Amino acid sequence: MNRLLALIALVAWLTVDPSTAAAQSVDPAASELVFVTNQMDVPVEGRFQRWAAQVALDPRKPEAGQVGLKIQMDSLAFAAPEVAVEAQRPVWLDTAKFPQAVFQSTAIRATGGGKYEMSGRLTLKGQTHDVSVPVSLAQSGANGTATGSFTLKRSDFRIGEGEWTDPSLVAHEVQVRFRLALSGLPTP
Repeated sequence: MNRLLALIALVAWLTVDPSTAAAQSVDPAASELVFVTNQMDVPVEGRFQRWAAQVALDPRKPEAGQVGLKIQMDSLAFAAPEVAVEAQRPVWLDTAKFPQAVFQSTAIRATGGGKYEMSGRLTLKGQTHDVSVPVSLAQSGANGTATGSFTLKRSDFRIGEGEWTDPSLVAHEVQVRFRLALSGLPTP
């Protein structure tokens, strides 16, 4: 019953206000959400396997668009499974207490040539901060791929506490990359 209620809540959350741009469908199998951190100068890549995106974007009127993302934090995966177990502990992501991360756009503006600047609020591990995300949209008819990357500071979100606050062990900067395969885009 709880899973049914959670599914209903997720569907309701993904419903886009019809007064804004038309909603696009996101193909999770052709999309990805990846992050890279450096541990003692060695890149460590992880990815989230369960997340939901709400995208409503008309490239002709990006300012009317909306983007929302909810990430299931316990769905992170690394090449070494023991790293995923460690990353869920309270000192890192504390996924038991903070099971989701949420991004909600507050503004989208075109910067030219299929590129956009998306501003929004990211809530992660109980901390909320403004972020700015450059996005490129490659469109072919009603289908397209939105890609982008940005850097966040893990210390802003209290990720890696205690002895792990030392950036010589784990860098404060975390690169986040995404690729969203979209369908239902308005054609120019």
